[in-house]
Amino acid sequence: MNGFWYREWTEGRRFIIKVEPGESVCAKLIEFCEAAEVHNAVILSAVGSVQNVRFRGIKSGAKRPITPPRMHVHEIAGPLELCGLEGNLIPDESGSIDHHLHIMVAKSSGEVVGGHLFDAEVFATCEILLAEVMVEGVERHASSSGGVPTIFIEEKEK
Repeated sequence: MNGFWYREWTEGRRFIIKVEPGESVCAKLIEFCEAAEVHNAVILSAVGSVQNVRFRGIKSGAKRPITPPRMHVHEIAGPLELCGLEGNLIPDESGSIDHHLHIMVAKSSGEVVGGHLFDAEVFATCEILLAEVMVEGVERHASSSGGVPTIFIEEKEK
């Protein structure tokens, strides 16, 4: 097919993960996946509070590939309400679990900001619902056209 690729998946185990104050959201998700032998997963829901949040937004008018001059990196000390976390955990070409996560956080003023998450530290609590994805032939590879790591779906033999 032109313009898109797909691979059917089935849902495996489902988990509730509580990340303690002071811990890195991203590091603990990777650590959990390694410990539970989860190779592919999707974030279903996440709530709590975070601080020291680092995320990026793509600058208005940017072209591909997405390179550092074409993005704006935001760093917010917080604490902030965690309004949403979504994304997936997929192995990279070496087989290590890699994450692609987006975050939405609210400031005390009620203003909501977000983007591609680099990392965040849990403030009071972080409760994540995660579903294991049972699928073969899916990895995260660096994309020369997009400029960022992206899902690569192996073509099925015809």
